[in-house]
Amino acid sequence: MPDKNLICKDCQKEFVFTEGEQEFYKEKGLVNEPQRCPDCRKERKQQRDRNRFQRRY
Repeated sequence: MPDKNLICKDCQKEFVFTEGEQEFYKEKGLVNEPQRCPDCRKERKQQRDRNRFQRRY
């Protein structure tokens, strides 16, 4: 399973879906490849966390 170059759906930048990441996805039963690069995934998670915090208070 070679590394794959994917395009982020948010920033349109190319990122590498490594062989190790592919194996991790397979072990976890995840069938879809990531659609966002690591930076955009991190930013999206932070936004969700901020929204969750704001709803509580």
